[in-house]
Amino acid sequence: MMFLSDGASSWDFTMSNYGPVWSFMVQIGLLLICLMLGNILRRTIPLFRKLLIPSALLGGAILLIADVICKQIGFTLVDNRLMQVITYHCLAIGFAAMTLKTEKSTHKTNKAQVVEFGALQGGSYMLQAFVGLGITIVLFLITQYGEQVVSYICGLILPLAYGQGPGNALSWDINFTNMPVTQFAGNGSFGLSLASIGFVVASVFGVLYINIHKKRGNLIVREDNFTKNIDASNPEESEIPDNESVDKFTIQVGFVALAYALSFLFMFLLGKLSNFTNSIAWGFNFLWASLAAMLIKFVVKKLRKGKLMHRGYINNYQMDRISGFAFDLMIVAGVAAIEINDIKNYILPIVILSIVGTVITYIYIRKVAKECFKGFEHEFFLMSFGTMTGTASNGMILMKEIDPGLKTPTSSLYILSNFPAMVMIAPLLFLLNFAGSSFNNAVIAFIIFFVLWLIYTIYLFRRRIFKKHYKDKPVVVWEEK
Repeated sequence: MMFLSDGASSWDFTMSNYGPVWSFMVQIGLLLICLMLGNILRRTIPLFRKLLIPSALLGGAILLIADVICKQIGFTLVDNRLMQVITYHCLAIGFAAMTLKTEKSTHKTNKAQVVEFGALQGGSYMLQAFVGLGITIVLFLITQYGEQVVSYICGLILPLAYGQGPGNALSWDINFTNMPVTQFAGNGSFGLSLASIGFVVASVFGVLYINIHKKRGNLIVREDNFTKNIDASNPEESEIPDNESVDKFTIQVGFVALAYALSFLFMFLLGKLSNFTNSIAWGFNFLWASLAAMLIKFVVKKLRKGKLMHRGYINNYQMDRISGFAFDLMIVAGVAAIEINDIKNYILPIVILSIVGTVITYIYIRKVAKECFKGFEHEFFLMSFGTMTGTASNGMILMKEIDPGLKTPTSSLYILSNFPAMVMIAPLLFLLNFAGSSFNNAVIAFIIFFVLWLIYTIYLFRRRIFKKHYKDKPVVVWEEK
């Protein structure tokens, strides 16, 4: 070490300071390199390409395998804790960027279908919640006097892993692990494993669905007669140009950072109120980031309307790139953060939850698609199934396989249904801590989730159930022009 003349210590950038100087950059470099390797695998191996396996998932698998091999020879390649931190933050960053977009519907949509799409998402979450919780409650009762006890709460991670991806599954896996009463030791790896399986389920089952229905002749791939050319270098007239003193992309990152900073302030204040609010504050960073982004978007809209802001500072294309980058990084880091030793005792519940979760999600969404979205039921099913087992990106990729030109209103309905879906999913999110606090509370939560699922499902099938008394139009049918 060198010392300055005034006695203050100095430091250098050599390997002696690897931890504070190089560790973070090396881990980020590993993530990005493996992401590119995953993309190469996907492009060169036809099976991965045909099954629509995400490049990020392949990249994460490469890094996980490399880390396992390195540990066998006494060398730790991956910093699991840092990978978990990256997964946690990237979820919120991705949601903030998605919410900041000033997306508008490109189709005339029916208000009833918007609410139905939200109810379908709420119903799917509640179905996964009460079935997953029910499975592990039964396993807990069977194993509670044995050597290896299956925690009653780990089944509640199913809707978080399948419905929301690695970030929230990781967060609540760790929260449940930190509750001694749950007798759970997932340490993040349980939730990340379920989420990773969800990505495979979304891709493989989605592709199988497309191929089976193509052979049956009841699914037609719509021609893409018009493809919108999105050119970020040719913005709308009201937008700030690229040649400003501050790069336009930097402005977009600044908006996302502002949203996350506001959400951090809210979480900090909420955490100070009580132990209960502290327990729910930090687990929903993605939700608070989304709400903060909504607030920013509202303020920007008012400033534009009041002529106090003359240019459009938020660029949809670049917000898509930020969210895409964040979610790709989240997936790679989430898979790489899995610790094999942490899931050895949870193989049985992981297998059962994965299989049952896939089957019930498939059947439920398929039934609702046929009931409420005739005319584009296949597009709707692929979008919803991909989203409810992987992420919205998986759903969009699957849907574009048969509707590349976005001729159906599926994507517009998804955008417009975000608010009703958030309202209908909220009970699940706010009962997570309650359910984990005791076995009896888990049973109460199971009953609540079942009742909510029943309510949402009755609403979705109301025309069939009350066909003699229901006066609304039977089903809104979309027809291609």
